[in-house]
Amino acid sequence: MDGIASILVVDDNPKFLSDALPMYGYNVKVAKDGLEALKILDQESGSFDLILLDVMMPNMDGWDTLKAIRSNKKIKYIPVIMITAVSEDQKVVSGLKIGADDYIVKPFILPNLLARIEAVLRRCRWQNESAKKDSVTLNKDVNIDALTPKEKEVLELVAKGASNQQIADKLCVRDVTVKTHLNSIFKKLKVTNRTQAVLLAMQINLVK
Repeated sequence: MDGIASILVVDDNPKFLSDALPMYGYNVKVAKDGLEALKILDQESGSFDLILLDVMMPNMDGWDTLKAIRSNKKIKYIPVIMITAVSEDQKVVSGLKIGADDYIVKPFILPNLLARIEAVLRRCRWQNESAKKDSVTLNKDVNIDALTPKEKEVLELVAKGASNQQIADKLCVRDVTVKTHLNSIFKKLKVTNRTQAVLLAMQINLVK
């Protein structure tokens, strides 16, 4: 991550992690159970890059806490690594289905945990960078009315996930004609790819 990553450690016995992680450059805040964690996340939703979430805790266990995190739109995208005391494949699979990004089994060695933390943070960074590349803002110079009816039809099909060949079959034209329409659309909307064209078209309600 760029800068110092902030980690919320949710564990009823957090001393080891709260002492060790700052030595490796992480900002750490501790919650002793799921209820306390959700309260902290509600108050400081944008403050954490990662959550280390123990499974076995009083008041609210890790699985229920994970469900609550993934159902809250303010915090649902914060990556979560589950910490479990036993290697129960079925529970691990269930956790991954609920939305855990990774898990580690106690007792673990610190280098293993650090490697998993770095991997999850790196993956999150890549996803954010990819999203930034695909994001577009409406340029005042873009002339939406310049799109022809046929180009708008092509764009609508692109927004539905149709390939060039599928668009060609639908419109009864050749594949090269579809490519010509797309190049014209990109030029008029001042974008460089299909994803950006669709995102921009959605911004201006050209497609739904």
